[in-house]
Amino acid sequence: MECPACGGPVTMEVGPNQPLSASVADALLAADENEQIAITRNCWACGWNEERSVSIDSIEITEGETHVVKRAVLLNEITDELSTIDSLATLKDVLAEVRRQRRLEPTTTETDRDTTGE
Repeated sequence: MECPACGGPVTMEVGPNQPLSASVADALLAADENEQIAITRNCWACGWNEERSVSIDSIEITEGETHVVKRAVLLNEITDELSTIDSLATLKDVLAEVRRQRRLEPTTTETDRDTTGE
């Protein structure tokens, strides 16, 4: 972040009651309802500073479904593994095996499948 006055580097501090290394996102996620978070930006080159505050009026938390989260993690792991394979023949073999396994599976809906492998 650059200083709007001189273009120099700006430091940002989040408070109150936050560690010096706390980011704005971390402070927001850790906040309680009716809490106020102060954000101070300082330019040590020219002395410019700004203080802003954010008031938390309400907090809504929506939790994802466990099987959806586990499925997404597994898909990411599979994608990461596949991206490391350089051999076209190996990739073709993997694809053939996946298709073979899918043919062998009993017909179920996506929500009924055990995506954890357990």
